Amino acid sequence: MTKITLLTMLFVVSIPIACCEAQSLGYSRNRIAMSFDGNSAPDHDYKWPTGDPDDWGALPASCAIIAKLGLQKQLVHCSYNNFIDSPPGPDAENQLKISADGVIKYWGFDRDVFFDVTIEQRQAVENLAAEMAMSTDRDPLYFIHAGLSEFLYLAVKEVVRNEKVDSLAHVYLVSHSAFNENDCRRKSHHTWNDVQQLSGGRIKYTKIKDQNDKEDPNHLWHSGKNFAVWHWMRDHPEPDVRWMYSRLKAHRGQVADISDCGMLFYLLVGDADGSPVKFRDFIGNRIVSKNHSE
Repeated sequence: MTKITLLTMLFVVSIPIACCEAQSLGYSRNRIAMSFDGNSAPDHDYKWPTGDPDDWGALPASCAIIAKLGLQKQLVHCSYNNFIDSPPGPDAENQLKISADGVIKYWGFDRDVFFDVTIEQRQAVENLAAEMAMSTDRDPLYFIHAGLSEFLYLAVKEVVRNEKVDSLAHVYLVSHSAFNENDCRRKSHHTWNDVQQLSGGRIKYTKIKDQNDKEDPNHLWHSGKNFAVWHWMRDHPEPDVRWMYSRLKAHRGQVADISDCGMLFYLLVGDADGSPVKFRDFIGNRIVSKNHSE
């Protein structure tokens, strides 16, 4: 093997993963919208009254993927606690607000694109509807479906009401969860099929494999009670990565589940088979440059 060939091989393997991502669905630095559930407060009118802790770590992990690729300005909507008709707060334990505030602090996201649906439902719905309504072939919107469908239904209903329904043909929706698509917390709520029917079948829908694989902690984004596969975050030299681990650990059931971030890993990295090791290698030494990390 010649010295030139060896040097070329070393150069290729040393390229950071964030510089050579293979994006999916034609994504090219376009606008991104996300909506999570994750409500902290119990909902006593629902069959499972406790809050839903899985997104407490998934929202930060999702934003970490966006920030690692320098796409913070492309995030135009991030709603959370999106269980419609569920109670707000309690403020001191509003776990998704803690997560949202952290990604704004550490990674330079625009505070104005984050909405707590339990207290800002109208603003959140109108914001997402406006982003959908401005979508065109040259300026599509990519929507990450990380919560139940009723919130999305309300936003699409607003688009239709404003006579902008044709814009929905330029909205790309990524899903991985039958639960998020089909569960209804109230009898009057709607499913993903209802949303698509309301849109006239216009939304471009992609469903990847469920990003949970509880049987194999080294595959995908849900390792059950096994936190050891994520200890690289806990032991990372950068405080923002260690903070991301604290959000993973916040799960009240002590379950390591950030499965919704797999949709961002698919969209932005082109990989629907993420894992703790792949995420470790993707994050590398730091998420953002020092002058944006505090």
